[in-house]
Amino acid sequence: MTKKGLVAPHGGKLTPVLVPENQRPEYLAKAKSLPVIRMSSRETSDLLMIGMGAFSPLTGFMNKADYESVVGTKHLTSGLAWPIPITLSVTREQAATLKEGMEVALVDDETDTYVGILTVGDKYEYDKTRECKEVFFTDDMEHPGVQKVMSQGEVNVGGSVVTFSQLGYAKKYGSYYATPSQTRAIFVDKGWSTVAAFQTRNPLHRSHEFLCKIGNEVCDGLLIHPIVGKLKPGDIPAETRLKCYEALLANYFNRKNVVMRVYPMEMRYAGPSEGILHAIFRQNFGCSHLLVGRDHAGVGSYYGAYQAQELFDQFEPGEILCQPIKVTAAFYCKKCDGMTTEKTCEHDPSERISISGTKLRGMLSAGEMPPPQFSRPEVLKILMEYYQSLNGK
Repeated sequence: MTKKGLVAPHGGKLTPVLVPENQRPEYLAKAKSLPVIRMSSRETSDLLMIGMGAFSPLTGFMNKADYESVVGTKHLTSGLAWPIPITLSVTREQAATLKEGMEVALVDDETDTYVGILTVGDKYEYDKTRECKEVFFTDDMEHPGVQKVMSQGEVNVGGSVVTFSQLGYAKKYGSYYATPSQTRAIFVDKGWSTVAAFQTRNPLHRSHEFLCKIGNEVCDGLLIHPIVGKLKPGDIPAETRLKCYEALLANYFNRKNVVMRVYPMEMRYAGPSEGILHAIFRQNFGCSHLLVGRDHAGVGSYYGAYQAQELFDQFEPGEILCQPIKVTAAFYCKKCDGMTTEKTCEHDPSERISISGTKLRGMLSAGEMPPPQFSRPEVLKILMEYYQSLNGK
């Protein structure tokens, strides 16, 4: 029997807009002759995702029709599922200088780097509070994603883009940095047709490891796919996390069945909405499944424990080809003498050692070595050294 191929990209094909390397100097020279829109770190990270084809079928920042459709229905005007607006905003004063059809250079504000060129399609004012309520399910200014939206300019600019920079990510992360076409090629070479993706912004503790191995059992292979874009204050930096992932993979996984690559998006902490976005772009990377556990992509207490899992059920079958592997909260049970979940263990809660990234960070920040049930010793050693370096400073 012929083995079926990888899941199709969202919308049927990848739509990268990153120009070939030999043409990038030419595009950079052109950009430097154009008017400039300076982008926030989130807008830059979205541009990089568009550039590599991770946000296929998008080829630019959303116009008014798609923006309104996504905010109101979690679908593009084409009918494709899409949960979060991908937008570029400017002040009213700058918007007044922009005309339909004109080209504008896109510059990352934090690094002062030219990243791409936008051809203006339209410009439109929008309701920030409505967007926050629909996307984040809250307009509380303590929510980091809400803060970002409320600090944006008053006018969104839609239009197609080309990108000619990867903002140093490819150089910094080497072979760990991969585009959707590259991960797809890796999976095909390995003979995989089903791939489970694990989304992470934290070092992997024992619960994460347990979930990853569930995905590995269900599918041909596992993609551990850490986010390396900008995180909120207090999160552990990518360089330290990468060392932790490497130590874990070297000692506790079958490397033949696991691939680890990184991607440049910035977290929005949009909980359920971000869970849907994670599935859509993992589909573009070639993944058939996404592990969705407790409080996926959440922050604080804004979302129900399994609200992200529930949101998947609101989409029709086949709308999102990367399907969730829904896993209940994992913990270490002293009675079971191992990792288990609410679904498979009925021992008294007093027997449980609950594990979370927040608890792990709290103990390490206080100079306290977490117990071995929290994470593997190789990982804890790396993390303790990191926190000791912070305290030393």
